[in-house]
Amino acid sequence: MTDPVVDCHDASVTLGEFQALRDVTMALDPGSFLAVMGPNGAGKSTFMKALMGLVPLSGGSITVLGNRPGEHVRREIGYIPQIKTLDRNFPALPMELVLTGLRGTWPWRITASERETAHEAMKIAGVDHRIGVPIGKLSGGELQRVYLARAFVREPKIVLLDEPATGMDRRGEADMYSVLDKYRSKHGATVIMITHDWEAAHHHATQVLLLDRGMIGYGAPGDVLVEDNMRRAFGHVGHHHSMTIPISGDCGA
Repeated sequence: MTDPVVDCHDASVTLGEFQALRDVTMALDPGSFLAVMGPNGAGKSTFMKALMGLVPLSGGSITVLGNRPGEHVRREIGYIPQIKTLDRNFPALPMELVLTGLRGTWPWRITASERETAHEAMKIAGVDHRIGVPIGKLSGGELQRVYLARAFVREPKIVLLDEPATGMDRRGEADMYSVLDKYRSKHGATVIMITHDWEAAHHHATQVLLLDRGMIGYGAPGDVLVEDNMRRAFGHVGHHHSMTIPISGDCGA
């Protein structure tokens, strides 16, 4: 049997007097695509930070790739934040941004080997044709692909994404999921994504973790995104684009 990539047992996080995460128990196999879902304030970002060792546990345990979360584990993780802090007017090229994922600092000088590595990551992300275009002239979808390439540049075993489709149109979203699926297939990597998009979870995730501080459900999308669970988490059933999804029969939005 293959060891799980992520293994949580009653994992809890308390921030001050606020319990942000409570008794999460789950195990995720290599090559999976996990959608982490729940209302605002449900503990989704806290769960992600706990996997990276950025917040301490107040109870229970987490192992990632067989180790306790920390800096040594973060080296095996590619991360794409929801909020991009790079100023679009900064005179930078995509390759330079990609290489910050390799170096951890801005690459003022780029070696031939680094150039080849960055180009390969951009090729996987489908944005190598924009390699010489300044960051400020990229579309939102193209910039997101550059951030994907930045996450891929170390060939990580785990890719973490926080609301990656924010600000993207439907075509851009479809392209992004295609890129993620190709990377998973090529490298046997695991994708963990925070999302509010129920439709995307149904179509792309292999597992869903539904949170509201505590764990409401974990398993295959069709088993977790059922009417009772969705009402417990959100108080209603429906899609955030006003699009009804098939959940145990005909349910209104």
